[in-house]
Amino acid sequence: MGHMDTTANAGKGAIFDLDGTLLDSLGVWDDVDEIFFRRRGIPVPDDYQEAVSPLAFPDIADYTIRRFHLDETPQAIMNEWNDLAFAEYTQKVRLKPGAKSYLEHLRATGARLGVASTLMPSLRDPTLEHLGIAGMFDAVCGIEEVGGLNKDHPDLYLHVADRMGVAPGECTVFEDIVVGVLTAKRLGMTAWAMLDDSSRSQWEGLAAAADGTLRDFTTAPLVL
Repeated sequence: MGHMDTTANAGKGAIFDLDGTLLDSLGVWDDVDEIFFRRRGIPVPDDYQEAVSPLAFPDIADYTIRRFHLDETPQAIMNEWNDLAFAEYTQKVRLKPGAKSYLEHLRATGARLGVASTLMPSLRDPTLEHLGIAGMFDAVCGIEEVGGLNKDHPDLYLHVADRMGVAPGECTVFEDIVVGVLTAKRLGMTAWAMLDDSSRSQWEGLAAAADGTLRDFTTAPLVL
């Protein structure tokens, strides 16, 4: 990553989304979707992944039941997704290039680190452990802690900032979905957009809304 500026940066916070931002994981959901829909004899719609990307798991389950007229409970569907994805997350998913070095660098500058994720805790927590980064964060939060509200609401970002002990205006958010970037910006946070294969169709909007864009963490801002 070249020369690191290790200027003390106390009072700053970095908040990371997981799927498609910190984690190179969205291929997992393509596989899960394919198996899930194949079991039901339904072709995977082209717009499905993009439609559900901003949503929490329970909302994705509700949306899927409504859209495809499934006679199933949200909990049963979430359990199936969890079972299909668990081995992939805890064995195969990798960090985006430069991510671990970047987290280490930010900690060395005195920044506080947080996770704001819609990923189920049953997948999120074992994955962070498997990747060896669970202990690097001051706050790991999911939407289950803010009443299940998605990222078009400010609650999750504010909750993470509060848990980190950092004012919202001193936080930088790393996201790969437009609604996340827009919500962070509304709160006075700095927002960096990550280009992921899943977000290519949103890339123009992401780039326009964000303060900066990344393809991985090797070019991430050295000072927040």
